[in-house]
Amino acid sequence: MTVIDLRTFELGPTIHVGMNPTGVTANGKKNEVYVVNTASNNISIIDSEKNAVVDTIGVHAMPFFIDVSADGTRGYVANSRSANVSVIDLEKRTLITNIRVGADPGLAKVSPDGLTLVVSNRGDNSVSLINARELHVRATLPICAQPTDIAILPDNSKAFVACSGSSQVASIDLKTDKVLALLDVGKSPLHLALKPDGGELVVSNFDSDSISIIETTTNEVGGSYLIGNGPVRGVVSADNSRLYVSNFRSDTVAVYDIDIGKVVATAPAGSHPDGLALTHDQNYLLALNSQSGDVTVIQKRRKTTKLEPGEYTLLTMIPVGSQPNNIAVKSFSLAKQ
Repeated sequence: MTVIDLRTFELGPTIHVGMNPTGVTANGKKNEVYVVNTASNNISIIDSEKNAVVDTIGVHAMPFFIDVSADGTRGYVANSRSANVSVIDLEKRTLITNIRVGADPGLAKVSPDGLTLVVSNRGDNSVSLINARELHVRATLPICAQPTDIAILPDNSKAFVACSGSSQVASIDLKTDKVLALLDVGKSPLHLALKPDGGELVVSNFDSDSISIIETTTNEVGGSYLIGNGPVRGVVSADNSRLYVSNFRSDTVAVYDIDIGKVVATAPAGSHPDGLALTHDQNYLLALNSQSGDVTVIQKRRKTTKLEPGEYTLLTMIPVGSQPNNIAVKSFSLAKQ
């Protein structure tokens, strides 16, 4: 794993983890970052102050991602080849249990209140809903074809699941454990980007070159818009005003103004941009380029006159290594000695 210092945009150390690292997630409550090692079936725990692996926890076969509870105490890992979910105590750094779910689970995501775990099972087109306190499956729901990404509303009331095989998004009531609607979107929906206020959900439709915007309260598709060639990932700014989308096939990042409903800028990236992350001050967008092995840093500037150049400019390109596939931003303060 490569570390970038976001104060200077310079390369930090390279940290050796397990085999074929895929997912990386930062803990919001402690200075730790977790790397999922798909080929070695384990999780590397990194001290983000020391930039060093401090522990390794074994899980089951072929994990890809880890989700962390809002209080920072538990991690959840879907093991695709083992058809189960590993629950990890992040305080004690131990495996608590493995919970059996559907076939080929790709992602496990925990609700903000920590009570419900939603698991997308690609192999049998279902979703498992797990009681995250008592650690048992409380419902298994058939939904649409090849469910992948998951978004859960801030008020814990609903989950939305993208189904890449049927060009749909499932809306699920987490209070009654029932499927509310199957919403038709573009072809091959791969990623869900939820506005921080929870009011709208943006779907990246890879094979339609478009995004679909879902009104989460009414379970309606408000509209679909062309965004670029092969959109794969989106991220929404903290003030709910801007959407950034990586276009895998055109090597660009589109900037979409949510309030006026149109693309306002297109920034160049490296080859095959995928993962996106905003710095905590929202002034820089990081685009991870999976083929060229680097990170594009795009700066958002405040314009004072109409004669100034564009609002978004390419600041730098940072080489990070072969076939990078995930990025996370970790912000922390160091105590004075």
